[in-house]
Amino acid sequence: MPRIIDLTLTLREGMRGVAFEQAKTVEHDGWNARTLHLYSHAGTHMDAQTHFAAGPGTIDGTPLERCMGWAWVVDLDSIADKALITVAHLGGIAEEFAQGESLLLRTGWSRHADNPRHYRDSFPRIAEDLAQWCVDKLVNILGVEPPSVADVNNMEELTRIHKLLLGANVTIVEGLANLGALSQSKVFFVAAPLKIEGGDGCPCRAFAVEGLAAESLKIS
Repeated sequence: MPRIIDLTLTLREGMRGVAFEQAKTVEHDGWNARTLHLYSHAGTHMDAQTHFAAGPGTIDGTPLERCMGWAWVVDLDSIADKALITVAHLGGIAEEFAQGESLLLRTGWSRHADNPRHYRDSFPRIAEDLAQWCVDKLVNILGVEPPSVADVNNMEELTRIHKLLLGANVTIVEGLANLGALSQSKVFFVAAPLKIEGGDGCPCRAFAVEGLAAESLKIS
């Protein structure tokens, strides 16, 4: 029986880039509704090429097949703060990986989401050799738990890694959560963003499906 695991941070009032405004109430208008003020890279989110001028790609132009696929789960729970994640960290997955598959890097970093400074300033990030490996292997989606794939306090690194990945059409999903709940080394992963015209990025609902037979799902 397939098992679905939610991998998304809950967007809450007070999170970076998140604010809610009550627009309607049942008492006064007959229904409840809020106006959502969301930074395009808040919480669990997807990057588009235009985020770093790495190409013309936008969120609304991202094909749905670039938002889902079979993904290897890489166990990096013991990795140090601020460490560079290299190809060597993939272990045997580097040999088993087939072109066009995806990677989910399980660092446990989402446990720091309620400590904004540490969450943004001390996370492990993608080394250039791993970014280039993703390009060479035609990685579909690279999913990470920190809020970015590169050091947000180092503009040179931030730009270089994003441009390398996005420029090669590697879909980047950042701010994942709950990867520790995954029990299988390979899952079917989905990250569904809103279809925002010209979007440079967008919060998304990310989840994984375990126990799904590869032959039972064909993406055409």
